[in-house]
Amino acid sequence: EQSAHAYASIWWEEGSPLVVLSRRLQQAMRAQWSHGPVELAMRYGEPSLETTLTRLAAQGHKKITLAPLYPQFADSTVTTVIEEAKRVVREKKLAVQFSILQPFYDQAEYIDALAASAEPYLEQDYDHLLLSFHGLPERHLKKLNPGHCFEADGNCCARAPAEVVATCYRAQCLRTAAAFAKRLGLPDGKWSVAFQSRLGRAKWIEPYTEARLDELGKSGAKKILVMCPAFVADCIETLEEIGDRGLEQFREAGGEELVLVPCLNDNPQWAKALNRLCERAPLAI
Repeated sequence: EQSAHAYASIWWEEGSPLVVLSRRLQQAMRAQWSHGPVELAMRYGEPSLETTLTRLAAQGHKKITLAPLYPQFADSTVTTVIEEAKRVVREKKLAVQFSILQPFYDQAEYIDALAASAEPYLEQDYDHLLLSFHGLPERHLKKLNPGHCFEADGNCCARAPAEVVATCYRAQCLRTAAAFAKRLGLPDGKWSVAFQSRLGRAKWIEPYTEARLDELGKSGAKKILVMCPAFVADCIETLEEIGDRGLEQFREAGGEELVLVPCLNDNPQWAKALNRLCERAPLAI
């Protein structure tokens, strides 16, 4: 009931914002990608990976670049997309070879596109910029890097060696945020990072976006900007969770205005960046 209401509140005339924006990005990519057709597939939903891969193979395409559109690595997103693609190839006996776009959280093209999309919003007066990434249960991170994650001082991500960062979602989010802030010359204290979309009773990675919105409102911030760099397209988690509920919460805490900075969506610079990132995607062994 609650979820249905949330979807209804952000629905566009053309349909789901996520699907509409993803289709627009697909069109923008088609104009740039010179290596064959550009298709869209959903991990959960239609068009499915199975439908799309089967059709491409039937059309005679033997080399496919698979681009999971998640800037930061998580088992629940990137790994499940790759595993599903491999399952389809195995079970359908498809004669295709993959190049796979790796998480691009620190790639210059992604950071530059993120900065360019945010610049017009950062020109206005504001008290604070909150970079709200999607959350994950702590256990997801501990499972991949036992003995490293969530050390007592909470500063483990800053000290993480490269092999840990490669599979640590939180460390990658913090690196995206730091690279973005550096790229735009944002002063310390003017921006911070939080994690949204917490579900259930398990401990999720902190700080929580809800808590930060409360703190900002109570600290006297009147106007804040919020960006969601874990998402490349606006969806229910950005438009409704932050744009509607987040605004309401910030106001209840004493704030006045929350400006949601749109995701990269079908921004022309993002389409160019994605094209370049995909061209560099390594062949999967």
